[in-house]
Amino acid sequence: MPVLNDEVPDEGDFDAGRKRGEFDAITPEDFVRGSSQGNPPGWLGPEEIDRIRGSVPIPYVEIVPVHTDELGRLVEIGSLLRVRADGSLERTLIAGRVLFHENLREAIARNIAKDFGELALPTLPQSMTPFTVAEFFPTPGLGDYYDPRQHAIALCYVVPLAGDCKPQDQTLDIQWCDPHGEQMETFIEQMVDGHGAIVRKALAWAGI
Repeated sequence: MPVLNDEVPDEGDFDAGRKRGEFDAITPEDFVRGSSQGNPPGWLGPEEIDRIRGSVPIPYVEIVPVHTDELGRLVEIGSLLRVRADGSLERTLIAGRVLFHENLREAIARNIAKDFGELALPTLPQSMTPFTVAEFFPTPGLGDYYDPRQHAIALCYVVPLAGDCKPQDQTLDIQWCDPHGEQMETFIEQMVDGHGAIVRKALAWAGI
């Protein structure tokens, strides 16, 4: 637990052995992205995040990227094409963890920029109430959503993008589909592990 006022920490406390004022120069941005002096307290390395993934549910945001017309009507649904661990292609949505000291709005913006670039220009929702919550389990068949790495709880949002979207990181391509078109059903069926079900719920939420 953190040291408050003149409280003396016990041996097992998080701040035990640390000097007073050691974290004074750390900003909220450091907690999200790290600092030039190294990762701040609370930052999880690969081994630690793997251990936690095997112990507790992990909060995620999942974003259905869309294009809208001048009246705000949904005219295109976006998806990412990536290479799976077995070498096959997968069609999926924007998704990522909510990091320590990061609020939901920041998590949405960061994950969109990570996959679609800094110039995607998302219109973030006014309300942080998701249109659905998807609970991914590491055990196939336990629920509608599957993630072999972890038990993840994903808050799902529809986010319009008005800017220049370009594939980033491990994304091969970004593809868009008319929700009223003939290819929409194939587009959804190509999404595995429950992501297609999230798109269906997004369309219903949008009145399509």
